[in-house]
Amino acid sequence: MRRLVAFLILFIPGLFAVYGIAIMRDMLFGILKFPFPVLWLQCLTGFILMVAGVGFIAGFILHRDRKNKKVTARFK
Repeated sequence: MRRLVAFLILFIPGLFAVYGIAIMRDMLFGILKFPFPVLWLQCLTGFILMVAGVGFIAGFILHRDRKNKKVTARFK
């Protein structure tokens, strides 16, 4: 059960990161998605979503490894 909860906690930020990458890719090809009035705003939003999603996943893994004492002295 704990693994399922951990998976679900990581799944949602993962979706945000994937969506951020997708709208940045669409911006490169000049495809404007609905809620964005200009391409640069779409790219900025995609970048923020990607960084937030990846950052949350990285922080979650670092927190778990610190709790299990599996990190080097540099990350303690």
